[in-house]
Amino acid sequence: MASLSCHQKSIIIVLTILVAGANAADIFLTWNVSLDTTLNPISVQQPVRHTQKHICFTYIGSLLYLSGVIFLIEQVITINGRFPGPTINATTNDFVHINVFNDLDEPLLFTWNGIQQRLNSWQDGVSGTNCPIQPGQNWTYKFQTKDQIGSFFYFPSINFQKAGGGFGAIRVNNRAVIAVPFPKPEDEFDLLIGDWYYDSYQMLTNGPAQPNLPSLTMLMNGKGPYVNSSTQVYESFTVSQGKTYRFRVSNVGLRSSFNFRIQNHRLLVVETEGSYTNQMVVDSLDVHVGQSYSVLVTADQDLADYYIVASPKLSNVSNDPNSGLLGVGLLRYNGSSTNVSGPVPSGPSPFDMRFSIEQARSIRWNLTAGAARPNPQGSFNVSNVTVSQTFVLSGSNAQNGNGGVVYSTVNNVSYMTPDTPLKLADFYSNGSGVYTLDQFSTNSSNGELRQGVFVAAGRHKGWLELVLTNDLGSIDSWHLDGYGFFVVGYGFGDWTAASRFSYNLFDPVVRSTVQVYPKGWTAVYAFLDNPGMWNLRSQKLRNWYMGQELYLRVYDPDPNPAKEFSPPANLLLCGIYSNSTPPPPNSPNSTPPPPSPSQASFHHFPWFQSFVVTVVATLYICMKQ
Repeated sequence: MASLSCHQKSIIIVLTILVAGANAADIFLTWNVSLDTTLNPISVQQPVRHTQKHICFTYIGSLLYLSGVIFLIEQVITINGRFPGPTINATTNDFVHINVFNDLDEPLLFTWNGIQQRLNSWQDGVSGTNCPIQPGQNWTYKFQTKDQIGSFFYFPSINFQKAGGGFGAIRVNNRAVIAVPFPKPEDEFDLLIGDWYYDSYQMLTNGPAQPNLPSLTMLMNGKGPYVNSSTQVYESFTVSQGKTYRFRVSNVGLRSSFNFRIQNHRLLVVETEGSYTNQMVVDSLDVHVGQSYSVLVTADQDLADYYIVASPKLSNVSNDPNSGLLGVGLLRYNGSSTNVSGPVPSGPSPFDMRFSIEQARSIRWNLTAGAARPNPQGSFNVSNVTVSQTFVLSGSNAQNGNGGVVYSTVNNVSYMTPDTPLKLADFYSNGSGVYTLDQFSTNSSNGELRQGVFVAAGRHKGWLELVLTNDLGSIDSWHLDGYGFFVVGYGFGDWTAASRFSYNLFDPVVRSTVQVYPKGWTAVYAFLDNPGMWNLRSQKLRNWYMGQELYLRVYDPDPNPAKEFSPPANLLLCGIYSNSTPPPPNSPNSTPPPPSPSQASFHHFPWFQSFVVTVVATLYICMKQ
């Protein structure tokens, strides 16, 4: 067969890009978010009854007062009647539209854990970027899974709502033209695991929120542990012998890291939060609060049932599912007539931090995978980058006076959420009246406990070295919205400049949530090319709620909407701007509604930019030949 001419090659390349770009879809979803008092993952009501004298048969809020005993009516936040909520199944560069109807009796926001919201922090769904959806109202999120693949999840971001549910899985699949670095599995399963509180999320929000709130158990996809006497329904997955399956495992919990394992089966780690990893076989995997992994499991054992286990770290939990905080499900072989037998399999000691940190260091980025990569595109290592800023942030607790409330802090500052979102204040008044930029130090303690709106300036298109330290006796977990960061180092003890000699700058994994071990530190690099107002927080819900967060303002003064999107046409107003007039649709200060496919613009379909660039480059090469 004759070789193709340069011009013929050009046509093939152009057609390939056009086909790939045309596959970017608009996904339209409608969510009705409500409370369900009939779902009981476990038979014990939340909380266990408290004896007090009250009027019989009287409802006040979520409390039922009956014959001198208080019962809390268990409230689970559902989406379209489901707990967990529906999976968002998208492909790289798809546009997702979610019309959220708030049927709760309180304001509501959703955030999309790990979705970077490129140039569009208006859709991030946290208190610093969005006004909440009020009860009885609806609002439509519109965002793109730009340049991403992988496993993520969403959850409600206000107060303790996550403790009541409302979370669900997000899958971002490769485009068809991009190869996945492992054979296609027989099937894929989402496995959302997290600790579950005795107390109603509303009681947690309105209570003192002290550090050691009691958890009841570990749920798997909203279901209780297998063979636990209080479980109403447990999770199970049916597989066929000899086939391989992908489990997307996320820690959607509130405070507990866990170790994940499957009886008699090994796990092949292949992806974490949008990065394909060097493939690594493990007997068990530590998953920290807010993190997501993909593991491949081959059904290579005898026809039988096998335990799936999640056990908390730093906790004395026996292998008896009735004894406490232990998540247990079943892996069931198709055709099995053999019930699960023997004890629940043990994992590593929950107090062995050396095992955990060495496993974390071994999770490396797959440099040969052809998937979407974090920006700057094409960066395969960070060995030659020039760091323009270093933040050293210490997560800790501080008490307000003798016997007062224990607040969570960053560099001894406990974040106080203003009524006005920071992003809204940026748009209307450059932040005036809401926050003061760089008011608090990002490199050392700010002295005695301080409370305020902590906003730090990030240098646009600069490299940020972010050193996270942990003064507490538990594993902390930090997340940065808007970015995937390169995890370059872990350590115990104090971080110093000499700690940089231990960094892995060749193949650090890229993710958005990272653990920090007790009395230890974690270092990450982030390339700040995504302008916006971005939340940097502890993923442990009590810490976040009690002030362990700040915002990173990455500002590009260029008003070109190609540099950062203007406010959406459906912008909600609140706080000091409640009586303001939203920017009119299609004005210079608003983003027009998404065009129909026949009206698609250069800006709406970024693949078209790649098309133009490729055509020009290919023609240039042809002319040079």
